[in-house]
Amino acid sequence: MAGLPEIALDATAEVAARETTAGMTLRAARRLVVKIGSRLLVDDRSGTIRRDWLNGLADDVALCRRRGQEVVLVSSGAIACGREHLGLVGRSLRLEEKQAAAATGQLRLAHAYQNALARHDLTVAQVLLTQDDTEARRRHLNARATIDTLVKLGAVPVINENDTVATNEIRFGDNDRLAARVAQMISADTLVLLSDIDGLYTADPRRDPTARLVPQVHDLSSEIEAMAGEAPAGYSSGGMVTKVIAARIAMGAGCRMVITKGDRRSPLAGLDLPPEQGGAPCTWFLAEAEPRTARKRWIAGHLSVNGVVVVDNGALAALQRGKSLLPAGVVRVDGVFQRGDPVAVHALDGRHVARGLTAYGSDDARRIMGCRSRDIEAMLGFQGRDELIHRDDLVMDTV
Repeated sequence: MAGLPEIALDATAEVAARETTAGMTLRAARRLVVKIGSRLLVDDRSGTIRRDWLNGLADDVALCRRRGQEVVLVSSGAIACGREHLGLVGRSLRLEEKQAAAATGQLRLAHAYQNALARHDLTVAQVLLTQDDTEARRRHLNARATIDTLVKLGAVPVINENDTVATNEIRFGDNDRLAARVAQMISADTLVLLSDIDGLYTADPRRDPTARLVPQVHDLSSEIEAMAGEAPAGYSSGGMVTKVIAARIAMGAGCRMVITKGDRRSPLAGLDLPPEQGGAPCTWFLAEAEPRTARKRWIAGHLSVNGVVVVDNGALAALQRGKSLLPAGVVRVDGVFQRGDPVAVHALDGRHVARGLTAYGSDDARRIMGCRSRDIEAMLGFQGRDELIHRDDLVMDTV
């Protein structure tokens, strides 16, 4: 088919597309993750940080914060920045040289972000993650709690892959999937990938002059995935392939994603209006559900659980009103499980009433069952969460 491929939408999706057109701007975001690529942040010839561009991004972040939006940054660039200071420019690097460059560059990046955001009295927090930190359940929970706390305290977390200790292949600028995992982990509703291209095209626009920008994607069909081309030369090696992978992760978590060209002075401000009203060209990947709904579906989809928590009638009534499960309402804990594992919730008569992700392992859960939340620290020697299962991590049985 010549021109823009027709993206099939059923009637429900067409209605949803019309209803969400007005919301296809950055203004609709509540918790926002922004991924910054190396080629935007670091000059590929000198290895120096583009300070003016970073200040423009900081201005955008400050505007988002004034609107009440929470912002998390996922930044590439540590290796690209550090290699110049170690005399490693102009040739391919071995793994240990990449790690050394990252160790040097990460300090410079963190300092640059700190200076740029300090102009708006915003506090910066550096968080280094590996892919395993987003996928291993306990580390996932720890990272999620840390980032969530930083955001609630008003800080702007700047996240980068921990390249200094990574042993797998490191590729410059390939943080698209990490950004999507972070968005999934912290239940963000919007992910922005600032790129060196406007969005997803029907073909590679560098090679095909008839390629057209796809403004919205509702379903990652094989046709859409086939539009992703090869990675460009230079520091950014993620290319459109990793961006489509990121879109799949984000959409599955109920998080919409947008790709837009990031080399503008204020790259986020261009997303405050739809393109047809003067906003920047972009591609929006639209999720079917909100992050909380998607998370609940994921929990409900667990076919097996690692343990059982039996609750009294008062706790059951509270759960049915949409409350969290507190230790005080638990009368028995069966099985062996770790923090973050899926567990079943049973009533006194043995009925399965819910399932959720526990905030405590089975040993600690037994020690605090029946206790008030304020007594947890005295029982365990540390102050954990007030809830045994938070309501956001719990799905009631519909039967």
